[in-house]
Amino acid sequence: MAGDIPGLIEGGDGQLRCAWHGNLPDYQTYHDTEWGRPVTADIRLFEKLCLEGFQSGLSWLTILRKRENFREAFDGFDFRVLATRPESEIERHLQNAGIIRHRGKIASVYNNARRAVELVEEHGSLAAFFWSFEPQAHERPDVFDFDALRANPKTEVSTRISKLLKKKGWSFVGPTTVYAFMQAMGLVNDHIEGCFCRAEVEHERQKLKRPITAN
Repeated sequence: MAGDIPGLIEGGDGQLRCAWHGNLPDYQTYHDTEWGRPVTADIRLFEKLCLEGFQSGLSWLTILRKRENFREAFDGFDFRVLATRPESEIERHLQNAGIIRHRGKIASVYNNARRAVELVEEHGSLAAFFWSFEPQAHERPDVFDFDALRANPKTEVSTRISKLLKKKGWSFVGPTTVYAFMQAMGLVNDHIEGCFCRAEVEHERQKLKRPITAN
């Protein structure tokens, strides 16, 4: 029973899931179909890192429900396009009630777009860079239960990535933000034991062809 396993909740379909979506329909769909599924598409990786930056201090559900507004506002998070936009774009976004109107976070999208272009030039793709940090088995908990999830808002790996990105000029990429990005993009499988998605995600991760960095 879900009530006997901390961190799990039973849905209307009888399936056990990680409890954080609270059985809210849109949040449950995100949990079931996106969160933790491995991603190697550069634009999706860039989008998620930007949205995690916007999420800082807020709930992910708030960002999820505004995601289409963000995509429309920021050219679908095509970082090559965003990197060419003038600083005046920031003022336009500050008038957009459909997104989070935080000057620093908005400016960060454009800054990070330029840094993303540089990172692609250096490593061949964003995917190759980020997946090169995929934790090895010995860096992961032996059993991933609710206690393990709660105990790891950031990790040594996410801290290492964060420091490197900041050194390269990225912003709003703290270690907790980076780890949330890693969880969502499937660099780790943090669906807890007992969630029906855990085995599905692990199967996708096993089949995944990891991108290779140019350097």
